[in-house]
Amino acid sequence: MIEELSAILPIEIFDERARAAFYPDSQLERLASGATWSEGPAWLDGQGLLVWSDIPANRMLSWSAQDGLRVFRENCEFTNGNTIDREGRLVSCSHGRRAIERTAQDGRVETLVDRFDGRRLNSPNDVVVKSDGTIWFSDPPYGIVSDREGHKAPSEQTGNHVYRFDPATGEITIATDRIEEPNGLAFSPDEMVLYVSDTSAALRDDGTGNHHILSFDVVDGQCLTSPRVFAVVEPGLADGFRVDARGWIFTSSADSIQLYHPDGTRLARIPVPEKVSNCTFGGPNGDELFITATTSLYRIRLATRAAARPVQDMPA
Repeated sequence: MIEELSAILPIEIFDERARAAFYPDSQLERLASGATWSEGPAWLDGQGLLVWSDIPANRMLSWSAQDGLRVFRENCEFTNGNTIDREGRLVSCSHGRRAIERTAQDGRVETLVDRFDGRRLNSPNDVVVKSDGTIWFSDPPYGIVSDREGHKAPSEQTGNHVYRFDPATGEITIATDRIEEPNGLAFSPDEMVLYVSDTSAALRDDGTGNHHILSFDVVDGQCLTSPRVFAVVEPGLADGFRVDARGWIFTSSADSIQLYHPDGTRLARIPVPEKVSNCTFGGPNGDELFITATTSLYRIRLATRAAARPVQDMPA
């Protein structure tokens, strides 16, 4: 049963430009509950299906308007972030297998890459696919620091990097090694900027560590330069985020989805009653923002689309 929540959790507007992102009747809804820690939402357009990861439970869940909540995949080796490639296939980050995986159209799961320089990756966390088909992903240690979200093991890498993988050639390169613990990532609409969150505060209880989003220039479509702090997100972390067709950033935080303009201004806040992990655009018209937060899946309809699905006449 869908539960409407906006009456008790109204949207907060900090900048009048933000109103262009919302319908007059935009409201937060809870679609499903029952997860342990929800992460990595991805919309399968051809199936009308939202899939996401329940990491500690070692499973993936799905929701559709027709069937509601279902178990999508059991024993998935602690899948975290998910995205869709240019052919509509599901691409996933496996903590347990320390790999980037792809689900073929027949349902078969194949490992795309699990090593760099002959050594195992840490635990791929979040992933995006560029328009040229290359796969960019973050590789922090969160899946190897304990057995809760993976398998405890020492790191075999020299650090926590963002990688670029070309499935056409099999080549994997370090896009940047300038982030302490990279997590969520997303391209600007023109793919000239990659936003990457640094969540090194996640494993620390002494108040140190980072909880910000960095922006990088994408040079020659292959490497990242000129890192600068785009936004310090609080409370909590910018665990995962998406960019819309205007270039506005919808990011998780401890208690909400926060909306940022590309100039760094915080535009609005969508309160959520649980700790938020991530979000993605989907739905039949692409104007639904699905939000994963602790035990539940939420949705809000917006007057915008994902960066890959332009909206006509959108103000900057």
